[in-house]
Amino acid sequence: MKNTKGSAGTRIPTMEASSQTGNGGSVGMRIPTMNGNPLQTERVRLRALEPRDVDLLYRWENDPEVWKVSDTMVPFSKFTLQEFIKTSTMDIYASRQLRLMVEDWKGNTVGAVDVFDFEPFHRRAGMGILIAKEYRENGYAEEAVRCVCQYLFSVFQLHQVYCNVMEDNDISLRLFQHAGFVLAGRKKDWMRGKNGFLDVLILQLIHENEK
Repeated sequence: MKNTKGSAGTRIPTMEASSQTGNGGSVGMRIPTMNGNPLQTERVRLRALEPRDVDLLYRWENDPEVWKVSDTMVPFSKFTLQEFIKTSTMDIYASRQLRLMVEDWKGNTVGAVDVFDFEPFHRRAGMGILIAKEYRENGYAEEAVRCVCQYLFSVFQLHQVYCNVMEDNDISLRLFQHAGFVLAGRKKDWMRGKNGFLDVLILQLIHENEK
């Protein structure tokens, strides 16, 4: 997971598109929402961070399997994560980022979605997602991606959402392509891996009504 800076200069954890996702579903963008709520679908709902999430964040952010798809090189303390949760209520227009927790309808927190590099003038934002190991292969990842994109398009009137995926991350590549994202570019030798440098792929989803 990547570290970025909020408006106050605090280093806080965020996610790039990672392999910690699970499989997707059908191709296309539209997905039914519950009672017109863009933060809910028939299977998942997105919610704000709560103080009770600190233990989950501590486990996820300090998982070495996730570090390889991000810029994280040192562990996060619980204190750092508690401070992050305290500042997570900051307006997205000020912080330029947002973390939403993914829940199923049984109330289980199955993962998290990050919106980062929010640019209201250019009407774009990046996103990344993580699904906890015990909840993968249930379709939560794609449904959460579709849900957060519809939220960004409908509430913030964004023109596009993008993500960065390492070239050897086939699971995430399939996930975002199933959700309607299109390969738009490549950052050469962007990430250093065990066997040398790897390219990072840029995928974009342009709002269907503005193409």
